[in-house]
Amino acid sequence: MATDTEPQPAYTVDELAARAGVTVRTIRFYSTRGLLQPPVIGPRRIGRYGHDHLARLALIEELQQQGMTLAAIERYLERLPPELNPQDLAIHRALVATWAPDTTEELSHTELERRAGRGLSGEDLDRLAAMDVLHPVEGADSADGGLYRVDLGTLRLGVQLLDVPIAHETILTARTVLLDHARATAQELSRLFREEVWNPYREREADPEDPAHVRAMKSLSAHMQPLVVQALVTAFQRSLKDELRGAFRAPGEGGR
Repeated sequence: MATDTEPQPAYTVDELAARAGVTVRTIRFYSTRGLLQPPVIGPRRIGRYGHDHLARLALIEELQQQGMTLAAIERYLERLPPELNPQDLAIHRALVATWAPDTTEELSHTELERRAGRGLSGEDLDRLAAMDVLHPVEGADSADGGLYRVDLGTLRLGVQLLDVPIAHETILTARTVLLDHARATAQELSRLFREEVWNPYREREADPEDPAHVRAMKSLSAHMQPLVVQALVTAFQRSLKDELRGAFRAPGEGGR
């Protein structure tokens, strides 16, 4: 639900469907299953949807692309903290999208702006490139403003960050920090899975290299991935809130 500090819901169900790339029937179906909050009813009893609905639809789409069933998606969404805003949901979606083998697509400048839902200046494009959201395609025809290879999993989050007053250099530094720590975490989790799950499994099975056994372990890994992502996001959000609370605590203020 929108608060006094958030934009009021602005989309009709048709506009929301067009922005999200789904049908109106799909939106209504998700609403009956409790995956989407009800719209805000405005004048003439017209339902209005906001950015939180759009972000949640994008997350549902990403989870479906990862092979999760609707029942599994329901359980996943039920475990999310209820106070998550559209930016939080976009972070969840971006992290879930990193498990996909390929989420990039080549878009013209016009199509890129349509997907972004806003105009994009040269400075905006440079900032999105610094966030690794997109990269110009070398040698592409510039008749339509050029061609860009776009990471669709992070596009919406990157566009939202364009309005945050952060210097270009700060974005680059933050990206390096996040990549370094994310890579170290992924390596440690992979080592843990290999030593505590895969190796004991191989020791128990008569033929651990049998294709059926390998498929079973890959399936287990695929089902674990969204859970690991959710755990990482939750832990990061809590840690970041604690750090920011400590950094901006007034002098002489007590504990948390």
